[in-house]
Amino acid sequence: MNQVKDLLAEGLLSLCQKDPAVENIIAPRREEIIALLDGYLAEIMTHNPVLSLVGTNDPRELVIRHALDSLAPLGILSRKCNLSRVADVGSGAGLPGIPLAITLPDSEFTLIERKGRRSGFLRNTLAALAVKNCNSLSRVSVEEQEMEKVKPRRFTMVTFRAFKPLDPKILKKLFRLCVDGGVLAAYKGRQSKVEMEMAELERQMPDQTIQWELIPCPVPILDEERHLLLINNS
Repeated sequence: MNQVKDLLAEGLLSLCQKDPAVENIIAPRREEIIALLDGYLAEIMTHNPVLSLVGTNDPRELVIRHALDSLAPLGILSRKCNLSRVADVGSGAGLPGIPLAITLPDSEFTLIERKGRRSGFLRNTLAALAVKNCNSLSRVSVEEQEMEKVKPRRFTMVTFRAFKPLDPKILKKLFRLCVDGGVLAAYKGRQSKVEMEMAELERQMPDQTIQWELIPCPVPILDEERHLLLINNS
């Protein structure tokens, strides 16, 4: 194996050992998942110097801080969310949408990205991965537009990374995409920072009860705080 595949194998094994639900998802397709993730990261490394998709082109950083970070909450999502129709908002390089789609073959994914060059990268990457496995990502589509222009009430879960702190305006736009009972799944860092963010959001929305839960989801091989913030659309 090359360095990327070695790190992916190590990280996926760690996720499986910590959570039987993740093992049930990954173990039956382990080699296929590693191959597709490796191909996906290769596409990022090829196009990143021109498109500035992510802040690094170091293979180790890409595996740990992007691929494994995207998959760290896989067990949480499988237990707490309806994953039938998932939107990845502000998808950019396809994170976390493409790694999640690779591991969740029964889920439909829509990658929402407003920038044309990045949307083009997503489409080309999905086509390149289809060469490796023609059926694996046929249920992933790309929508090139602002999230407020996306057809509403379609998704059982909406996920995103690297958003600015949530405010009432952004929350309303995100909830607009969800079906009743849908969930927002936000990738976050330190607990103290997220709690401050949510306290400020609740202060700005005194007439609305926000149902939210913050769950630790450590990333393999990374000694930093990571959490998944779930907000119910109910």
